[in-house]
Amino acid sequence: MSRTISSTVHPIQRCMASANPAAWWDGLVSRVDGAEVSIVLLNGETVLVRVVGPTVDIAAGEPVGYHPVAELLSASAILTTARVA
Repeated sequence: MSRTISSTVHPIQRCMASANPAAWWDGLVSRVDGAEVSIVLLNGETVLVRVVGPTVDIAAGEPVGYHPVAELLSASAILTTARVA
């Protein structure tokens, strides 16, 4: 999957994500409330993140990837900063 890097993604975040490719968590968006996105991970856990970068058109039911170490959210081929809320 090709990921477009957002201008808000710091080079260190890109390096961390590249160095730890197995750390990506896959899930589905269950709820979007402004900048907060609730993600149901494939293992059944739920994580709530706050999108810090530009708001991406994220909708409930959309598949996403979250990298908790690099604090990155990949949605709709866009990579943006997201932190646990």
